[in-house]
Amino acid sequence: MTKYFHNSSFCTWHWGEVCSMINKKYNEFLPSMQSAQDLVTQVDELCDDIDLLKSRVESEVQQDLHVSIAEFTQLKQQLERDTVVLSMLKQLQEFSTAIEDYNCALSEKKYVAAAQHLKKAQNCLKSLKSRKGFELQIFKSLSVELTIQKQNILYHLGEEWQKLAAWKLPTSKVSSLESVLQTELHLCTKPSQKEDEAPSPPISSVLLAFALVGELHTKLKSFSQLLLKYIIRPLVFYPSLHALIDTHPDTVVFRFESVATELEHSSPPEVFTKIRLVLEVLQKHLLDLPLGDDLEDEKLSKIVLAEIVGDMIWEDLSECLIKDCLVYSIPTNSSKLEQYEEVIQSTEEFENALKDMRFLKGDTTDLLKYARNINSHFANKKCQDVIVAARNLMTSEIHNTVKISPEAKIVLPELPAPDEDNGLKMQKASKSLHNEMMNLDTENKLGEHSFSLPTCRISESVEKLMELAYQTLLEATTSSDQCAVQLFYSVRNIFHLFHDVVPTYHKENLQKLPQLAAIHHNNCMYIAHHLLTLGHQFKLRLAPVLCDGTTTFVDLVPGFRRLGTECFLAQMRAQKGELLERLSSARNFSNMDDEDNYSAASRAVRQVLHQLKRLGVVWQDVLPVNIYCKAMGTLLNTAIAEIIGRITTLEDISTQDGDRLYSLCRTIVEEGPQVFTPLPDENENKKFQEEVPVYVPKWMPFKELMLLLQASLQEIGDRWADGKGPLATAFSSGEVKALIRALFQNTERRAAALAKIK
Repeated sequence: MTKYFHNSSFCTWHWGEVCSMINKKYNEFLPSMQSAQDLVTQVDELCDDIDLLKSRVESEVQQDLHVSIAEFTQLKQQLERDTVVLSMLKQLQEFSTAIEDYNCALSEKKYVAAAQHLKKAQNCLKSLKSRKGFELQIFKSLSVELTIQKQNILYHLGEEWQKLAAWKLPTSKVSSLESVLQTELHLCTKPSQKEDEAPSPPISSVLLAFALVGELHTKLKSFSQLLLKYIIRPLVFYPSLHALIDTHPDTVVFRFESVATELEHSSPPEVFTKIRLVLEVLQKHLLDLPLGDDLEDEKLSKIVLAEIVGDMIWEDLSECLIKDCLVYSIPTNSSKLEQYEEVIQSTEEFENALKDMRFLKGDTTDLLKYARNINSHFANKKCQDVIVAARNLMTSEIHNTVKISPEAKIVLPELPAPDEDNGLKMQKASKSLHNEMMNLDTENKLGEHSFSLPTCRISESVEKLMELAYQTLLEATTSSDQCAVQLFYSVRNIFHLFHDVVPTYHKENLQKLPQLAAIHHNNCMYIAHHLLTLGHQFKLRLAPVLCDGTTTFVDLVPGFRRLGTECFLAQMRAQKGELLERLSSARNFSNMDDEDNYSAASRAVRQVLHQLKRLGVVWQDVLPVNIYCKAMGTLLNTAIAEIIGRITTLEDISTQDGDRLYSLCRTIVEEGPQVFTPLPDENENKKFQEEVPVYVPKWMPFKELMLLLQASLQEIGDRWADGKGPLATAFSSGEVKALIRALFQNTERRAAALAKIK
């Protein structure tokens, strides 16, 4: 029982009731206690009753406690809600007050105060929206109102900004010097005031108000773009353009004037000076104004207008300075590289000045890096100029020619002397070679022009191309190692470019015009001739990195020879095709007793001779004499071989046919040598005309055929001379027998003559 009395959950206000119950039970059970067993039983029943009573009491207490807690929680939530509502009402009041103050300040043109009140209203609305569970319709209305008021102040600020920074831009969309001269920028340094209006705010207040409403960067970006496009870029692009700054008590005016100059591009120091003048004035009257010094906002107090504008324009400005100014100041000759130090120094001074004005932050920029990397830029520009010049020469007219001859001295640039060691080596080699030459017999000595290019005509552009190659290599001998390597390979690229460009660019003319094909052949041979020794001439004068055997052009020689040969052979094939086509109209030289057939054959022969004479004229004084004679001999031989083949296959040749065929052959024999006119002087051409059999393999067989057409059987037998005569040299026994059968009737004399042909 003791445990029930000490139970903590047993409430003291039930103690009397418990005691009464115990006493009652004791009195009831006392008389009936007969034994210990009965007492125990009664005690157990008493304990059960106590447990039941305890459970009932605890249940009642727990229920009352739950009700109290629920009531407390409800009251607490109500208090919190009321507190939030009270706070929201207070913030709504602050929002309303801020909007009222904003409107009042805006009407008085106190834009900084107006912007501050608008920002306060914005913060109030932001705080209201951040509360969860209060998605009220009024918030949307307040947001719309706030947006309207922001646009309202931006409109007024924009109006003020246009008055304070007024642009007068060209009306023409086409950029030109005349249109640029119309550009003006008016900066109001002292606000004007009218009697019936509120005083205009200073420019610093307008900019600060823009910053407070978060639109300063947008406004400065627009201003920076106009500044770059209409003031800075023209100063860089037009060398005659200069900025004029007119300073008045309340206004500063930027405008331009044009001063006549012959310069195509301004020098970097001059451009830097022009731009510094403009930026210094802007810095003084616009970008160095106090901004937010009296405000508690740390972000606003740290705003530097010059830095903002500099970040916005520097990338485009430096790119403009590089592409439109520095690029044109790169020297075209290595001897002028030392003078470029002035440009590097002026670039450094320009950047330092911008840093002092706080337009630039940090260390060296791309502009200064570009200026300092002059050796690389010089090499790149030189190589680019060389390739451009070479390509212009390659695409110029081929037919403008110059004559070269072994006697003519090739004008080479004056090369610097090699170093002392190389000089000794060359001197020893020269003496050794001289001694060996002195020991040679006279009959073993080579001719003076043994390795000279024969007299011919080449394109004037190709001669200039080789001069360009020599001048570029000469430039490489006095350049830095890096530049020398680039220049050397640029010269190699010239010849690779020639190999690709010329045959493609002039393809149609090279196919149609025989003279141009001959000139192109000479051009290729001329280049190949120089490539044999070009690398050797500069080997000891170039950078050490190139003296490992790579300074050679000999590997390009076969390609150029093949290029010239293939072009000329293609022209030869075309001319052969034309000759054979003309002869195909001769009706196989058969039935010459028919006037139409004879006329057709005679016309074909005349056309062939005319074509050959025309080629002889267009190739005259162009091709080297030996190439000329071989080419004309090959074409004439083609025509003669075709005629011989047609006549020797005839089965019947009457007397009249023979006479007319003889006449046609005589025409060719008489006029054929006249196509050999390689030189303008007719007297000098006689020896080549006398050497026709040397260049025309079928010339003697053709003359034998002509004689055979008029010969008797006896004369034919005599010229055969048992297979040892000239006729046997020209024709086979079968061909001679066929001609005899075609020329003579079947008689015993013919049979006897045929028997002698073995």
